[in-house]
Amino acid sequence: MNAWRHDFAALPPDDVAAVLRGQLQRMRQAAQRDGAPNAAQRRTHLRRLLQAVLDHEADWVRAVDADFGRRSATETRLLELGPLADQIRHNLRHVAHWMRPRCAPVNPLFWPARARIVPQPLGVVGIIGAWNYPVQLTLSPLADALAAGNRVLLKPSELAPHTAELLQRVLAEVFASDHVCVVTGGPTVAAALAALPLGHLLFTGSTRVGRLVAQAAAPNLTPVTLELGGKSPAIVGPGADVVRAADRIAAAKGWNAGQTCIAPDYCLVPRAQRDAFVHALRQSVQRRWPHGVDDADYTALSSAAAWQRQLRLAHEAATAGATLVPLMGDGPPLPEATAPRPAVLGPVAVLDPPATCALMQEEIFGPLLPVLTYDTLSQALDHINAGPRPLALYLFERERATIEHVLAHTVSGGVTINDCMLHQPQHALPFGGVGASGMGAYHGRHGFERFSHLKGVYEQSTLVGAVFDRWVRPPYGAPLQRLLRFMLRR
Repeated sequence: MNAWRHDFAALPPDDVAAVLRGQLQRMRQAAQRDGAPNAAQRRTHLRRLLQAVLDHEADWVRAVDADFGRRSATETRLLELGPLADQIRHNLRHVAHWMRPRCAPVNPLFWPARARIVPQPLGVVGIIGAWNYPVQLTLSPLADALAAGNRVLLKPSELAPHTAELLQRVLAEVFASDHVCVVTGGPTVAAALAALPLGHLLFTGSTRVGRLVAQAAAPNLTPVTLELGGKSPAIVGPGADVVRAADRIAAAKGWNAGQTCIAPDYCLVPRAQRDAFVHALRQSVQRRWPHGVDDADYTALSSAAAWQRQLRLAHEAATAGATLVPLMGDGPPLPEATAPRPAVLGPVAVLDPPATCALMQEEIFGPLLPVLTYDTLSQALDHINAGPRPLALYLFERERATIEHVLAHTVSGGVTINDCMLHQPQHALPFGGVGASGMGAYHGRHGFERFSHLKGVYEQSTLVGAVFDRWVRPPYGAPLQRLLRFMLRR
């Protein structure tokens, strides 16, 4: 395949934008020349992507490890490569079915006319990936965009440079540059990409940057899907198994050292069960990572700056009255202020932090776990509903009535009950945020439709056409007046 590379670092912003506009034009011309790919062609594209994931398994693991300073190889396979391969295979199995026009019911007033919904590719779409899962969160939307028959301008995160370089090299080996084009660079490149008149743009990242992406896309009315984040709560219900809840929360918070958009951000626990919950957290963490911060299966924070931010959040909360409880051992809850390399920080429970501290105002994106207490479930729900709507919500509860009550009285992007994060890899569930945690959803058929135009087609019948020709044209006569009375009064 033909590689397409540009050193954007040496270019001023206007030249970056000009280069990307030229590439977009070439990709549009190729789409117009070749037309929409059929099912066999789309399967070929997906097989190439799947083979690229599998053939370079060790390379992905090494690249992500280099970007993090230390990334658990098992977690890269468990949380990125495995789910990604599973998703691509799901798309391969179903893409031909998704492509078929679907019959749609016709308004009875227009019988026996016919209607159908025809999925069509949007053309050239853009994807801006994230650094925390730099393979999965970049190639997962690519798999959906290819299933929908699009060409893709793809920008990996500059905060994972080793993975970005590998993505560019590998995808150039299996796709022509006018089909899938990987562009690398920093915020200037991302801003220029977001400002292009694309068929669609999917961005994964922070809420702050998501607002900038939406603003850049707005002048062209480019439709956007924003996969953001927020403070996703984990509710330990009054009827929960506290030990099991603590174990599942500890696992989800410990994976990738909490650097996951749908990691439980904080917990809400019945006041009488708080100490038992924290004790169970400690036991679970120490069982999962028995060698503490030196455990090869425990991931480092992405940078010294991220490490320093976690310490700042924890120190501010402690100064305001919170209690810090280390979950990996019996030493001090926080290390010295100089970031090690790799920048590893063990999980820390933060008990009863004030609502005004930064820990409770910002998405944590690390191994700090605030534990709040409540006396009634209504208090817990009021706390959640007072803030922006979260990307995910987790509820641990055995009583069905309580589960349904929580579902009815909260709004979040997605929900997992009696576990954490497992709504994300479900192919039949839409994945996305709501409000400040994002807009739009993808995965499975929802991803195919996110990157498709669902064109409605109405096919007139001879009978209805004859009636319209006779009645629904000036001068309007009595039959039409009777029809209108029927439509308005029936």
